[in-house]
Amino acid sequence: MSIVTLLPFIVLIGAMFLMTRSAKKKQQQAVQMRNQMQPGTGVRTIGGMYATVKEVGDDTVLLEVAPGVHAVYAKNAIGAVLDDDEYNRIVHGEGDGDLKTDTPVVPDDASSLTATDDAGTAVAGDVAKIDLGKKDAADEAGTAPEAEDAKADDKRDGDTDAK
Repeated sequence: MSIVTLLPFIVLIGAMFLMTRSAKKKQQQAVQMRNQMQPGTGVRTIGGMYATVKEVGDDTVLLEVAPGVHAVYAKNAIGAVLDDDEYNRIVHGEGDGDLKTDTPVVPDDASSLTATDDAGTAVAGDVAKIDLGKKDAADEAGTAPEAEDAKADDKRDGDTDAK
């Protein structure tokens, strides 16, 4: 066989080797991270719950989910071990004053977006409100001839012109 026919197989085997190697490396890092857990450490589970480690066993971890509320989780359910600063910022909201944002504050309701005076009417310069209500034919000043014909031909279900 020539090298040209073997080249696709060699590339495929090389790619598989690299993918499994990176997956094993990530798995080893996750195991090492879970072994570094100590009581008092803040963690995030794979489900997104934040808790504090109370006890670490061989395959399980006792987590304090809320003050006085404890739950037993498998070690594999721990998604991340957090630094104390990061855990306190996320769970307790401490240290948020340091964050500066340039984005404007958007109000919760749309009423604060329109300017009104003390009486509740729109301030001058605003676009006049458009009445989108449906008008009856009687409300119109002049009735169209089509409307008069429609009134004359007003029939109920099942009515016919037969005598």
